[in-house]
Amino acid sequence: MKINQFGTQSVNPYQKNYDKQAVQKTAAQPQDKIEISSQAKEMQHASDAVTGSRQEKIAQLKAQIENGSYKVDANHIAKNMINFYKKQ
Repeated sequence: MKINQFGTQSVNPYQKNYDKQAVQKTAAQPQDKIEISSQAKEMQHASDAVTGSRQEKIAQLKAQIENGSYKVDANHIAKNMINFYKKQ
């Protein structure tokens, strides 16, 4: 009795297609690039400068709240709210 040999090609004929697709996917992936304009860099530096002074103000307010010396001026807030809505 003679038995014909079967290779892996006839057992899984889709393997070649799968291998080709895998090679194409790995070979053709472009890399992303980002460029920041000089104007954006200047804005970042300005933002960093403001952040530093803002942090000092926040630290002062936190200290006042902890000490109990922080007082809210309701009249000042009300005037600013009225001025804000009058401008609109």
